[in-house]
Amino acid sequence: MTLSDKPHFFTRHVIVLRFFYLFMREWLNEKEKEMKVVAFNGSARKDGNTAILVNAVFKELKKQHIKTELVQLAGKKIRGCTACRKCFENQDKRCAVKGDIVNDCIEKMLEADGIILASPTYFADISPELKALIDRSGFVAKANQDMFKRKVGAAVIAVRRAGAIHAFDTINHFFFISQMVVPGSSYWNVGLGLAPGDVNSDDEGIITMKTLGANMAWLMKKIQE
Repeated sequence: MTLSDKPHFFTRHVIVLRFFYLFMREWLNEKEKEMKVVAFNGSARKDGNTAILVNAVFKELKKQHIKTELVQLAGKKIRGCTACRKCFENQDKRCAVKGDIVNDCIEKMLEADGIILASPTYFADISPELKALIDRSGFVAKANQDMFKRKVGAAVIAVRRAGAIHAFDTINHFFFISQMVVPGSSYWNVGLGLAPGDVNSDDEGIITMKTLGANMAWLMKKIQE
């Protein structure tokens, strides 16, 4: 290599290194921005109308490269809060009541950037399984300096006829007292249906879920900026 060739040689290497640096920086940024939403389906039907609505939300989240996980409470052992207040004594981000799935659910909530709580409408309210999860995870969160603070939360409700807004409010009460951030949609997050699959015929309900997913993704990214 002559002296006259050396500038070109070093220039080429600088360009290659610069390209590699930019590529790695972009790749690392994408890895850092990787987000996840976990949803809890409180329905007794694993693949019923409530799950269909949640998956409509998930479809939009996945378009934005957000990971999703659906936890089915159906058939799982879960009991209500015993008001022992051990969570305030221990402050270990866990419920003192063992032997069911609640602590696994709490761990998934902590790891996620967004949380969806979904339920059918039972006597104008949410299912008892989802209420048990709310009561116990909410108490644990309060005992640990509002550990769900500024996570994004969204409620999803399946209903046959009436009572959905009360059920919707029940879930939002949990989000707001936990200092979480709640996105809106084009309507309240409700889908109409009785038999499994009926909600697929509720065009407005499906559109509402898709809009919710898009808004949830946008909000999560804004919070992370």
